[in-house]
Amino acid sequence: MAEAAKAPADFNLHAPEGANKRRRILGRGQGSGRGTTAGKGNKGQKSRSGGKTYVGFEGGQMPLYRRLAHRGFSNHPFKKEYQVVNLGAIDERYVDGETVDSASLIRKGLVKGAKPVKILADGDFSRKLTFNVAAISASAKEKAEKAGSTVSIPAAPAGPKK
Repeated sequence: MAEAAKAPADFNLHAPEGANKRRRILGRGQGSGRGTTAGKGNKGQKSRSGGKTYVGFEGGQMPLYRRLAHRGFSNHPFKKEYQVVNLGAIDERYVDGETVDSASLIRKGLVKGAKPVKILADGDFSRKLTFNVAAISASAKEKAEKAGSTVSIPAAPAGPKK
């Protein structure tokens, strides 16, 4: 009789030691070690069934977020977040004649993701490149044009009219 072929060790999939723990069973008598208060301590709101509180709850006292006046306008939801790249880093990774845009910066590992890119002037710069990015600082633009590069910034799309 032929012996059954054993699967190689690579295919013996199981969770690592200690990954799966047993659920702690609470409130099942003194002998269980988790009886009476079931690990919730003595008395109080959090020991009761359904005794949850919400974020910012201060024990019934008027919460801070309701004590303070909320007035005025915040620009936070409308702020523009840029990924910044310095001219010095661009000078190291690009050769003359290349185009600097979001796609090429991602390929060269200078930025990640889909946030718009802003070029800053830190570092030495001596290349003749074509910049086509969301934003560039005035000093970076001056440095780039002095080195013979061309800078074009696409127009921002118009927002909704109210």
